[in-house]
Amino acid sequence: MPGLRRRSLKVTVGRLSPGFPDPPPKGAPLLPLLIPSPPDAWSVFYVGSWIHSWLPAWNANWTVPVHAYALCILVGMIAALIITNARMVRRGAEPWIFVDVALWAIVLGIIGARLFHVFTHVADYFGPGKNTWNPLQPGAIWNIWDGGLAIFGGLMGGSIGVAIACRIAGLRFVGVADALAPSLLVAQSFGRLGNYFNHEIYGLPTNLPWGLEIESTNAAYPSGLPTSGVYFHPTFLYEMIWNVFGVILILAIENKWSVVTGGRLPFAIKFTRRPNWQWGKVVGLYLVWYGLGRSWFESIRIDPSQTVFGIRANVWAALGAVLLGVIIIAVQSRRHPGIEPGIYTSGKQWTPPAEVDSDDIYSDTDDEGDDAETGSSENGDLATSGTPRSA
Repeated sequence: MPGLRRRSLKVTVGRLSPGFPDPPPKGAPLLPLLIPSPPDAWSVFYVGSWIHSWLPAWNANWTVPVHAYALCILVGMIAALIITNARMVRRGAEPWIFVDVALWAIVLGIIGARLFHVFTHVADYFGPGKNTWNPLQPGAIWNIWDGGLAIFGGLMGGSIGVAIACRIAGLRFVGVADALAPSLLVAQSFGRLGNYFNHEIYGLPTNLPWGLEIESTNAAYPSGLPTSGVYFHPTFLYEMIWNVFGVILILAIENKWSVVTGGRLPFAIKFTRRPNWQWGKVVGLYLVWYGLGRSWFESIRIDPSQTVFGIRANVWAALGAVLLGVIIIAVQSRRHPGIEPGIYTSGKQWTPPAEVDSDDIYSDTDDEGDDAETGSSENGDLATSGTPRSA
C-alpha cells in the first residue's frame, strides 16, 4: 500500500543545505554498504492471503493486514517488558508486577505519541483534501499503523501512565523509572527498524558508503533531485546504533562490573548497583543521552515538520530532554545523597512466599505403613499437614 506514505508535502531542493553531494555517475558500480529500501510488499502482510496459500479452501478476502511497523513496535514493547521486569525483580519487586505498570504506560504512551506527532505535522492531517477523521482511508489521525508515533509524546504520555500505575500498586515512581530507562532505548531501536520498512526517517543526501536508497515517488523525496542515483543519510539506523550504545553506557555507569569464576561457566559477569545512581538519576542519564543524539539526527532529517524560530519542533524537544535530564541528576543528587530505600513505597513492600522443605510436610494420604495412615506418630500423636495434633 504505497499510498499510505504519501501524505506529506514534497520537499524542495532549496530547503536542503547548499552543496549536497552530487549523485554518482550513471552506470557507476554501487558500493556494497549501500542500503536498499525494502519492497513495498514488506511493509504490510495480509494474513488471509498467507493462509489461503497454504489452505486453498480459505477465502483470500478474509484477511487482516499486519504492518511491519506495528510488529517492530510490538517486539520492542515485549523486549522492554522482559528487561524491566528482570531489573525490578533485582530491586525486590514482585515478579511481573511491571505488567500492571506497562498496561497504563503503553496505552497513554501511544496516545501521547500520536498526539505529539499530529501536533508537529499539522499540514499532513488538516486542510483541503486531507482525510482527517475516516480511519478506513489512508491519512487519518487515528491510523497509527501507517507510522507517525513521536517518541517525545510517548515519553510524556507513558510517564503519566507509569505514575498512575505506581500509585495504584504502591511502587516508587523513581525506582520504576530507573529500571525502565535502558529498556526504553531497546524498544526505541526496534521502533526505528519499523521506520525502515515504512521508507521514512531519513536525512539529507549523502555520498557516504552507507547511503540509503529511497524511491523518487516517496513523499519526502526532494523535488529537483535526479530520480535515481541519489542516496540519503539513514537517520533511522544512526538512532538505532546510538540507542544500543546508550544501553551499554547506562549499564556501565549504573553498575559496578566484576568477573566471577568458579561456577558452572568458566566465568560470569556480576553487576552491583552503584548507590549514587538511584532516585531517578538513571532516567536523567537516559534523557541526556537520547536528547543529545536525537537533536543531531533530527537536524539532518528532511521530512516536513513544524518549526519554531526556524528549528524543527523535535530538535527543541530533544534539547529540552537534555536540560531536564541534567536538572533531574543535579536535583536528585542534592536531595537524595543516600541509598534508595526500595522499589516499594513505605508499607507496601512485597514479601516473597516462604519456602517450605517438602521433607517436613506430612499428609494423611502417605504410603501404607506411615504414621499418618495408621493414625499415630512415634509419640502417639496424629500427624496431619505437618502439624501434630495435641491430645
